[in-house]
Amino acid sequence: SLPSSRRSEAKAGRTDLIFLIRFRHCCLLRNQRCLLAYLYDRLLRIRALRWEYGSVLPNTIQFHMSAEEAEWFNRYKKSLATYMRSVGGEEGLDLTQDIKPPKSLYIEV
Repeated sequence: SLPSSRRSEAKAGRTDLIFLIRFRHCCLLRNQRCLLAYLYDRLLRIRALRWEYGSVLPNTIQFHMSAEEAEWFNRYKKSLATYMRSVGGEEGLDLTQDIKPPKSLYIEV
């Protein structure tokens, strides 16, 4: 935030500071949006790792994750496992198998 002297000057009628205050505020909002977009992209990539590698990630990938990201991955993994057990009868349904559709239109059952 602005130093208290500048805030008091702006409140006292120094209109030349209004532009600087607005500019700084817009810069802060832009930086916040960029940071949130970056974090959301990492979250999507971590979620995709569960589908690509399964429930255990290689050490090289875990090394590059923060503690919070690893915790989110573990919670997502548990949530997905709970859902897969609840769907598809007694043994559950593994949604991570056969992710790619078959090439043929006809499948022998």
